[in-house]
Amino acid sequence: MWGIPIAATGLLAAALGLTIGQSSSSSPARSPAAGTQTASWRPLFTVPAAAANGQNMLANIDDPNAADPQASCPGYRAVDVRRNANGFTATLTLAGKACNVYGTDIQSLNLSAEYQAKDRLHVEIVPAILDASNSSQYILPRHLVDAPVIENGGSYAADLALDWGNDPSFYFTINRGSNGETLFTTKGSKLVFENQFLEFKSPLPENYNLYGLGEVIHGLRLGNNLTRTLYAADVGDPVDGNIYGSLPFYLDTRYYEVGANSELTPSYNGSFSKSKDYTSLSHGVYLRNAHGQEILLRPEGITWRTIGGSIDLYFYAGPSQVEVTKSFQLSATGLPAMQQYWTLGFHQCRWGYRNWSEVEEVVLNYEKFGIPLETIWTDIDYMELYRDFTVDHAAFPIDAGKGFLERLHDSGRHYVPIVDSAIYIPNPENASDAYDVFTRGKQQGAFITNPDRSLYIGEVWPGYTVFPDWLSANAVQWWVDSMTTWYKDIPFDGIWIDMNEVSSFCIGSCGSNNLTLNPVHPPFILPGDAGAIDYNYPEGFDITNTTEAASALAAASSQAAATPAAPASSTSASYYRPEVTPGVRNINYPPYVINNVQQGHDLASHAVSPNATHADGTLEYDVHNLFGHQILNATYHGLINIFPKKRPFIIGRSTFVGSGKWAGHWGGDNYSKWAYMFFSIPQALSFSLFGIPMFGADTCGFSGNTDEELCNRWMQLSAFFPFYRNHNVIGAIPQEAYVWASVAKATRDAMYIRFQLLPYIYTLMYQAHKTGSTVMRALAWEFPDDPSLASTDRQFLLGSSVMVTPVLAPGAVTVNCVFPGIGRGTKWYDWYTGAAVQAKPGENVTVNAPLGHIPVWIRGGGVLVVQEPAMTVKEARGMPWGVLGAIGEDGRAKGEVYIDDGESLEVKEELWVRLALTNSTLTVSPTGAYKDHNPLSNITILGLQSPVTKVELDGKPLDGGKWVYKAEVGVLEVRGLGWLVGGGKAWKRGWGVRWS
Repeated sequence: MWGIPIAATGLLAAALGLTIGQSSSSSPARSPAAGTQTASWRPLFTVPAAAANGQNMLANIDDPNAADPQASCPGYRAVDVRRNANGFTATLTLAGKACNVYGTDIQSLNLSAEYQAKDRLHVEIVPAILDASNSSQYILPRHLVDAPVIENGGSYAADLALDWGNDPSFYFTINRGSNGETLFTTKGSKLVFENQFLEFKSPLPENYNLYGLGEVIHGLRLGNNLTRTLYAADVGDPVDGNIYGSLPFYLDTRYYEVGANSELTPSYNGSFSKSKDYTSLSHGVYLRNAHGQEILLRPEGITWRTIGGSIDLYFYAGPSQVEVTKSFQLSATGLPAMQQYWTLGFHQCRWGYRNWSEVEEVVLNYEKFGIPLETIWTDIDYMELYRDFTVDHAAFPIDAGKGFLERLHDSGRHYVPIVDSAIYIPNPENASDAYDVFTRGKQQGAFITNPDRSLYIGEVWPGYTVFPDWLSANAVQWWVDSMTTWYKDIPFDGIWIDMNEVSSFCIGSCGSNNLTLNPVHPPFILPGDAGAIDYNYPEGFDITNTTEAASALAAASSQAAATPAAPASSTSASYYRPEVTPGVRNINYPPYVINNVQQGHDLASHAVSPNATHADGTLEYDVHNLFGHQILNATYHGLINIFPKKRPFIIGRSTFVGSGKWAGHWGGDNYSKWAYMFFSIPQALSFSLFGIPMFGADTCGFSGNTDEELCNRWMQLSAFFPFYRNHNVIGAIPQEAYVWASVAKATRDAMYIRFQLLPYIYTLMYQAHKTGSTVMRALAWEFPDDPSLASTDRQFLLGSSVMVTPVLAPGAVTVNCVFPGIGRGTKWYDWYTGAAVQAKPGENVTVNAPLGHIPVWIRGGGVLVVQEPAMTVKEARGMPWGVLGAIGEDGRAKGEVYIDDGESLEVKEELWVRLALTNSTLTVSPTGAYKDHNPLSNITILGLQSPVTKVELDGKPLDGGKWVYKAEVGVLEVRGLGWLVGGGKAWKRGWGVRWS
């Protein structure tokens, strides 16, 4: 790491007095700030803290004096309404005097309403005139973000109906055709459409159930007292604030009481009776808009506000979550990328691995403690001065790296490095500072500029940096070439994209006049350095670790006492209030101040300035939320270039609608807190709705120090997420799974189950890739007739057959669990014993969950194909198969498993194995050309009601030594089948087992 400032010159005081203001078209996007020289292990300039200070503004939602657009704006009137084959068009004209409340009112708008498919309705409102006079009114192009289109000529037979009117001003209403219920209406409110502000609103039912509107750290059900700000931010997972992704889609689920004659009565008050029958109807709403925006969820309904763009709304009829999610993905996001099989193994990372030897030691320790490890990752430590596509030749030399990676690959394991999103710009006065990645990119015009077309120069980990311009002609190819060249030195297997919001540590083009100081230190002390030691521990640590907690508290107090006090703040806050200039967009400071989580709500804080300019003239203001989406696309193409026949593996931080077709996502910089272990569940479930099933959290927590109990529980919980990785910050205590004996055992136990379920999880991933189904599922989605599950997010399902009930509180040895569907045709079984669950409908059952045990349940009616565990996924794919059948209430069960080579981008041979259990017979039917050579080891059947005295395989009795019936739990186990089925190849042909 860089040295820490320990001696400052007078330049710092001067820098702190600089005024950081807006730019003109002939100056950098923001005025640069000066800095100070520091004394450390090498002379290094430190960017002063003032360089990161933007304007201090009051968010509109917190401003008691903020203008209410509904009170002052006139709305619009629809004229020249014309019907067409798929709907109608109209012109909307301002219905009165312009209010210009947060921008300049657009006088005339074009409305288009079209039935795109039986289940989808599109409403679009854009400026009627888009020419040189108002070219700054940005309309999101289809080549950047896919847009749903009319299918099969459209349809009027949709389960959605559109109504509109002009009383007292233009409104539109979306009703469900089957029951006439209003799903969304702007009636009673005014449409506001200005060049920097859009607002439309709709009432919602009492106690409504909305999900989505990501990315946010929040419970699954969003509630009715939340403002969802969407603006990609580099920030450590604040609860309820805007973080990395921008995903403006929500699912709305409404419950109804079912009457004696099947009539439906809305049940909106949140009060339900266990003795009554209910059903639900769900629909989805997607605003295709990439600008910063806020969605105000209040008891009376929803208000949507954006700081630019257009109203491009898509309504999905459902009527179930399953249908909404599939339709949203098929029409808007694209289907999720299919992952290679190995990516479902366990991944280990840490910011702070100092060299290849230390990385290899981690791998060997996992082997030593018998914990399966699939992939080792490196954070920015491996880079040469934190520059992309380089390695530190002292700590991570290329030859040593190639040797280690060869051994790693020979063991069946994999390696993934981090790649950041900013590119170092060399010091022009230091020839030894040359950096070919930058030089080639500059020659190809691959970087974002200032309005005067000079390079926009921000500051990130390596120092002053530039940023790829994904709207330029050559940026993607430059990125692909850079990845391909680098791969020759470091043969990686996938890429981890970070900081892609995109982040910059200073306000504006702060490096424009300071390049001769490069490389520079960030304007803050790095984690783990003197003065920045993190002594935080999880909730309850002071109870279970009294001595250690007291020591940590004393050390934290000493550190705080030694840290210079921050300047006292004024008792009365002074805010900069942006003003409207008629006809002109205030790009850096839009008049409507969104509640951006960064200090002062400045859009340029920890980000590229809004008036930074792209090659085609587009301003960063209009596409900020798309940077992460576009770099994932470029990285996908880079991996295709390196591995033309393999599926790319990418995990990225910032996402947009559609990013899932290229990459997975991790939950970002969370904390080693029990609360964040819980929040990982609703975050994962939300990304299921967004079409990004490859999701996981930084297990055991990223920031702060974990402890044995939290890591024990979290390693077991994350074993049931699609993406499973342990990662933490430099300076915190080590948290690899082998650090504590109890965590090592708990991890082995959970991984044992995960490895058994890998064929099932891989099949779920394939089905998501092909159909848009989900992998992790909320209980409410699988049991849509139970309104008591609307807020349930402390349990979840993997597919339809596996339910997980983790312990989410310190000191707990039991956990409450609901078993949905019991009493209404659903049976549940304990994964560990096979015993059927005994519970009453709607009962919250307390189950034992001592430390090291995570309750897992199997749903009756499913047949799972499992596989014996191993130390790597490659090894596990060669292990014997097993079958686990859980008999349903009706005496039946079914399941399927998908098998291919686990890596090919274009699969030429595949195998489906379908299993059906009925009338005391299990029938297996394989189809497909892929050849699997593994034997069948065992069959387990749960839920038998009568004793078993005979078992037959393909009509021939099995020797009594090959099966056992456990009468106390109703479980039949058939073992040692091996060569008896398919000559040692389980899926070579169909076969059947019968018992009596």
